Amino acid sequence: MSAGSQIPADSAAPAGKAPGMQAEAARRADVRRNILLTTPALIVLFFAASGPLLIMLVYSFLRPGDYGGVQWTFATDGWASVFLQRDIFDDTLSVADAHLSIFWRSVKLSILTTFTALVLGFPTAYFIATRPVESRNLWLFLITIPFWTNLLIRTFAIMEVIRNQGLINNILTGLGLIDEPIQMLFTDFAIMLGMTYVYLPLMVLPIYASMEKFDFRLVEAGYDLYATRLRVLRRIILPLVKPGVVAGSILVFIPSLGAYVTPRVLGGGKNMMLGNLISLQFGQGRNWPLGAALSLTLLLIVMVALLYYVRSVGKAESHHG
Repeated sequence: MSAGSQIPADSAAPAGKAPGMQAEAARRADVRRNILLTTPALIVLFFAASGPLLIMLVYSFLRPGDYGGVQWTFATDGWASVFLQRDIFDDTLSVADAHLSIFWRSVKLSILTTFTALVLGFPTAYFIATRPVESRNLWLFLITIPFWTNLLIRTFAIMEVIRNQGLINNILTGLGLIDEPIQMLFTDFAIMLGMTYVYLPLMVLPIYASMEKFDFRLVEAGYDLYATRLRVLRRIILPLVKPGVVAGSILVFIPSLGAYVTPRVLGGGKNMMLGNLISLQFGQGRNWPLGAALSLTLLLIVMVALLYYVRSVGKAESHHG
């Protein structure tokens, strides 16, 4: 090539910068377009999710109205009444034993429900995961069948099983094992049993999702090294399916903590949980600030459970690379 046909180096610089500038402009245009496209969804989420929470937050710092509703006067009585109660005679504060009892019952029954669902759901998920591939969908289909039925109908079905003249008592009486029916309905046991039945699929499905990816050759290797079944379960299976176990536990614990229908029907109105207490404040109690404060307290408990789930899953993923 002759010297006259050579292109100066600085004359090629603007041409080299043009594609980069065009790509940057196109990227910024894509960002603006994506923001515009997501704006309607963000607005809907704000008014449908954050909006009601903000209303509850505002209501919790107001005074209750005489016949329901609120008075637009700042007060902290709603939050104070979550754990304290004011004496109507001398205006002194004391611990709200009824609220603490309901809080304790809600947490206790939610933990028992989660544990029972885990005890029943783990072997169920293990059984499905060890079936032939072509039959797993059938078993999953059977697990999801209860979701086809309304929650209230499923709760009444449990009532028919455990009531004094129900299926269990009739069988035990017919076999001569008991003389009088066992009182199971309208007890904490009935609430726990009903919630376990309702939320059991929420435990099975996440555990199965973890077990489906599990390499069962590791179990065979454990047996080859003379490990017992318990040791294989504790040292091999549980650590690898822990994200599914934690996810299932959270999915069962959170709705159990705020359950309303099942405690209302199977508890008979005597064994209240947090959901029933909140409903009572917005209804017969006519104390909306207290109901709002209780709702936000429940939300804080749920947030703590979710943070625990996120940290547990993050640690498990970092541990297993």
